[in-house]
Amino acid sequence: MGQINFGGTLENVVTRQEFTLDKAREVLKDEVLAVIGYGVQGPGQALNLRDNKFNVIVGQRKNSDSWQKAVADGWEEGKNLFDIEEACQRGTIVMNLLSDAGQIHTWDTVKAQLTKGKALYFSHGFGVAFNQKTSIVPPAGIDVFLVAPKGSGTSLRTLFLEGCGLNSSYAIYQDATGRAEQRALAVGIAIGSGYMFETTFQKEAYSDLTGERGVLMGAIAGIFEAQYNVLRGKGHTPSEAFNETVEELTQSLMPLVANNGMDWMYANCSTTAQRGALDWKDKFRDATTPVFENLYESVASGREAEIVIEANSKKDYRAKLEEELKELRESELWQAGAEVRKLRPSKS
Repeated sequence: MGQINFGGTLENVVTRQEFTLDKAREVLKDEVLAVIGYGVQGPGQALNLRDNKFNVIVGQRKNSDSWQKAVADGWEEGKNLFDIEEACQRGTIVMNLLSDAGQIHTWDTVKAQLTKGKALYFSHGFGVAFNQKTSIVPPAGIDVFLVAPKGSGTSLRTLFLEGCGLNSSYAIYQDATGRAEQRALAVGIAIGSGYMFETTFQKEAYSDLTGERGVLMGAIAGIFEAQYNVLRGKGHTPSEAFNETVEELTQSLMPLVANNGMDWMYANCSTTAQRGALDWKDKFRDATTPVFENLYESVASGREAEIVIEANSKKDYRAKLEEELKELRESELWQAGAEVRKLRPSKS
């Protein structure tokens, strides 16, 4: 483990150059990794583990859509695909990748199989960090840790197939065997992490919930709508409003930021764009800071966790979710986006 200076703060970071895949195989040579859940994170992590030649099995509710998805991906019932209880019983590292609501619903089943010396793994700190609301309290005698890829399971799998890695955070909640950190780092490398930075279950949960509701999803979607609606209200066409709001950002500017930073992106835009962006940046920062403060307080208080648990526990949750997504999908903004995407020049 080395330390890297992030803008003046030293942080512990583990790369796959120092913690190699061969080292991960040595650490996990006697382990059975049981991936519980085959929804968002499960497929990517399980398939990467399988391709990396680790002893991995999948646990999923029988005859569900996710069970059928696992079968389609080549997992075989009775060989490396089992119901949740049996997979937990067989696994020495139980990788709980069910949804937050699913983890709450199945906790008694999972907990019953967590015998001394096993490990309980998460990719999100939610269940443990908010255990007063979830009742997910790991028993003594087991290791408890997380590795949280900073992206979807689809991204983790795609980057793995491209020979790249996705950055992840890791945290140790309980070290009963003296090997929790080694197990955590080994699993992190095994699933396809490019590097891992250290955190805690609470900080991972707080930052994750804030990010999803903020810049990563909620804020960016809201800002898109606001600018698009203003442009449309001022007489601009849907195609022009979409291109100036979404398309140029995602297809041209964000790759520049991702590769070299915000200053480099500014330096490679027109002087008119540079001046205007620098003049208005602070206005947007100052206007949105109170919203982010309020958001973080809502996360830290547990209010966001309560909303999630209550909403996801309702029987009609998925139907109502689809209604909301349908409204988003059929809005003029994203209908315009669908047409703009069709017009992107293809690679030839």
